[in-house]
Amino acid sequence: MGPHPDLFDELRVVTADGELDLATVSAFARDLKGARHGTGRLFLIVDLLGVTFMDGSVLAPLCTAWEDCHERLGWVRVVHNGPGASLVFRVGGLQERFPRYASAQDAWNGLPADRAAAGRAT
Repeated sequence: MGPHPDLFDELRVVTADGELDLATVSAFARDLKGARHGTGRLFLIVDLLGVTFMDGSVLAPLCTAWEDCHERLGWVRVVHNGPGASLVFRVGGLQERFPRYASAQDAWNGLPADRAAAGRAT
């Protein structure tokens, strides 16, 4: 098998919008946990394109999801476009764990935003 999952049943998508902060992180964490129900391999796309603000409180539930998916031989990929999310991941030292994907399709295909932009420029 290549870098992409073969079965869509193994793929789950969690979409967030609005503000992700200390007041809303518990609902976000519940959504992430709910998406990971069941057993077996799991691939999780977290779509933050609709998020207008986020702080570091989202890092713990994202890292928990990442650890769970990796233990199950899967992955977590995060879609975002705002500088705020990039800053949160950079300050948290998690840019390598959570590289930016421009769309859910790019995340599914394993094409981080920096590689996608470089490919379009050539």
